[in-house]
Amino acid sequence: MNRLHNIFFLGIGGIGMSALARYFNARGVNVSGYDRTPSPVTEALQNEGINVWFDEQASVLPSQIDLAVYTPAIPKNSFLLTSLCAKSVPVIKRAELLGLISGQLPTIAIAGTHGKTTISTMVAHILKTAGIKTMAFLGGISTNYQTNYLDDENPRWMVVEADEFDRSFLSLRPAMALISSTDADHLDIYGTEEALQNSFAEFAARINPDGTLVIKKGLHAGQAFKGRTLTYYTGENADFMSKNTEVKNGQYFTAIDGLLQTSQFALGMPGRHNLENALGAAAIAWSVGIAPEVVARALSTFKGVKRRFETCHQGPKTVFIDDYAHHPEEIRACIGAARELFPGREITAVFQPHLYSRTRDLAKQFAESLALADRLLLLDIYPARELPIEGITSAMLLEKIELPQKKLLKKEEIISELETHPPEVLLTMGAGDIDRLVPEIVMFLKNKGL
Repeated sequence: MNRLHNIFFLGIGGIGMSALARYFNARGVNVSGYDRTPSPVTEALQNEGINVWFDEQASVLPSQIDLAVYTPAIPKNSFLLTSLCAKSVPVIKRAELLGLISGQLPTIAIAGTHGKTTISTMVAHILKTAGIKTMAFLGGISTNYQTNYLDDENPRWMVVEADEFDRSFLSLRPAMALISSTDADHLDIYGTEEALQNSFAEFAARINPDGTLVIKKGLHAGQAFKGRTLTYYTGENADFMSKNTEVKNGQYFTAIDGLLQTSQFALGMPGRHNLENALGAAAIAWSVGIAPEVVARALSTFKGVKRRFETCHQGPKTVFIDDYAHHPEEIRACIGAARELFPGREITAVFQPHLYSRTRDLAKQFAESLALADRLLLLDIYPARELPIEGITSAMLLEKIELPQKKLLKKEEIISELETHPPEVLLTMGAGDIDRLVPEIVMFLKNKGL
């Protein structure tokens, strides 16, 4: 690590990659990288003095490169990746580099097919609120800190997301870990749900034997870990539970019971799924030794994560919420939270499916969760790293959704559709580039006085 002076990142605009780029840039390493298209993240990196290129040609590669880092989203036949290999430059995956960094500090790793970004950001915020020096690599932009990377001097803890995609989390050896969910996903990588479950068990087994595993009650992945195991659940009979929960004026109020007990406080983020996330974060905080009143204060001042049930506009007639939901269970949670917060109001969902394989493997579940909206505007599948799969299209998915008000639209048709049928509660959901629509939608709603 100390011999690295020049690092090149392939896919530097990715949320996980950009945090690593910031880590090395802060330590005086010459950091540069490539990404397919400009974005707010790449613009921020450029403003921090990092060279970012958008042309996939040999001239963007620096003459001196000690290490190249790539994400699994980069195709194996990428021109730059093959060029780097031809130059005999050491090339490693993002997860391997994160594993090397985390080996230098006691690490809290947050895993799960849903919730890991919110929980890891909550944990980092609780630690910061408690005055504990913290380093954190987050999978989203924290609204409290306006960054995905926190770096206190001489940190006591490192907080990282443990990503199950491509088995990346098996590069970590955490002192403490949390598993929030193990629902079927990434079956293009794992093949079967059983293989995914086995991978989570393997991750649990990598926790330091003297460490702690926090796991949502009912999940079996933790059985591979023989050390201290703590459970959390919004119901009863867990080590960390919620009580006296109510929704008032669009805000959640709750108290925590069990090993950590608090009086009722206002939760900073709405949604029953975020109440569950808060319990997981509180369990980690208790394990670190943080006082209950500090945990409650931190959770009440937690402002959330960009694109995690983020309220982008709240006007006289329309509430607009943007969310990263790209899995059926996440869609179910997002629509459910909107129903609970805005009872009796019509919910219009705009959804962009992410990956052909995920759409194929979970088509039935997608159809069921999307039918929970009142109106659905479905966009084309965002391919990301994949080539099309015959017969797998948004039109195929739309046909399966039992909802009277549903349409298949192009992104450029969304605004005119909203003008024809002004929404009461509008949700945009997806992990592709649907977030590029957000500023345009906000401007439209404001101009129309909605």
